[in-house]
Amino acid sequence: MKPQYRLKLFDFLNCLSDILDWISPVLNDHHKQVALIALRIADALDLPVVEQNEIVCAGILHDVGAISLAERMETLKFEYANGQIHAEMGYQLINIFEPMKKAAEMIRFHHTPWEYGQGRFCNGWQVPLGSRILMLADRIALLIRRERGVLGQTEEIKARIIEAGEAMFEPRVVEAFLELAEKEYFWLDLVSPMISKQLEQSVMLETIHMNKRELLSFSSLIRRMIDFRSPFTATHSSGVSATAEYLGMLAGLNEHECFELKVAGYLHDLGKLAIPTEILEKPGKLTDDEFNLMRGHTFYTYRALEPIEDLALINKYGSYHHERLDGTGYPFRLERKDLPLGSRLLAVADVFTALTEDRPYRKGMSNEQTIIVIDKMGQNNKLDAEIIELVKAHHEAINQTRIEAQDKSRQEYRLFLGQLGTGAAA
Repeated sequence: MKPQYRLKLFDFLNCLSDILDWISPVLNDHHKQVALIALRIADALDLPVVEQNEIVCAGILHDVGAISLAERMETLKFEYANGQIHAEMGYQLINIFEPMKKAAEMIRFHHTPWEYGQGRFCNGWQVPLGSRILMLADRIALLIRRERGVLGQTEEIKARIIEAGEAMFEPRVVEAFLELAEKEYFWLDLVSPMISKQLEQSVMLETIHMNKRELLSFSSLIRRMIDFRSPFTATHSSGVSATAEYLGMLAGLNEHECFELKVAGYLHDLGKLAIPTEILEKPGKLTDDEFNLMRGHTFYTYRALEPIEDLALINKYGSYHHERLDGTGYPFRLERKDLPLGSRLLAVADVFTALTEDRPYRKGMSNEQTIIVIDKMGQNNKLDAEIIELVKAHHEAINQTRIEAQDKSRQEYRLFLGQLGTGAAA
């Protein structure tokens, strides 16, 4: 019987939105606020439940294409002129995963203004109603001032939306909002610490059953979201994944175990979505605060994947890649006895790949230099010495596997950048 992996879509998207908003305290719950506002408006417009669910998915991820802290801060401006760029990037990132295709289309146009009806189309593409709802929901959410009680702001927010008028928003969507805005619960839910619970109770997102091919598609979606934020990371996860899979084969793991290592390689840096690209691309040494922020990324990976029970072992493989055998790693300070073989294999694969790659602050090391570094880490009980012996014995084949995987990912990244230039935002 072929294995099936169950994905509770809401649980995962909820965690993913948290990671996206952890990039700054100012953005706390922004994605969830937009999703809940959009859901309430969609319900008031009597849209079908399926469409409401798709709007929630789009709302939770609507700014996934805004890859830097500076750009995320720009999105908080009421009149934000460059939104189509990150909206198109969000679409291109998410569109490869079949269950999220409709949400991706909504994200693509969520910064397209109504323009007195001309906004029904954008560069020849029809703009979904869900996009126009998200456009309004996003603007409402950013107008809420966190330092003030929300019920004291409602008249100002309504006035600002009315003032923007049909240049920005479709009238029937605004009308639905204005009716909702008369009800206190609508506003109080948006600033409630229980906003996740309200979303979960109000939406019916299915549990997705994925076979191995579909899981690979899902993990590839996450890989692109992580890596395509910067040319310096564009091929990292693919390199780690291929290296870990090959090492697993050399270590005697069966085909299924090697497959799960490959998936873990794609997912291992998920928590870096909470790290601004300004830090990821910094050419010099990180400050203590910046390094401490970086150290949190494996914890965020673990918590984001934790609700997906069927990925529990894959989560350990990926999230423990900065743990060290002597207990000096992070974030859980685990020791050798606590680390599955897959975690130890992926830790070696991550170091091997990272050392051979070009980074903002250095050129990639040669194969021989890399072997010297990881051999020393094995001697110092940081990495598994037995796995390092496999690397030393097969380093040319392993390195060639990494290069081929990263070359393929590099071509994918170039195609992705080309699509950004010729898509709806062009």
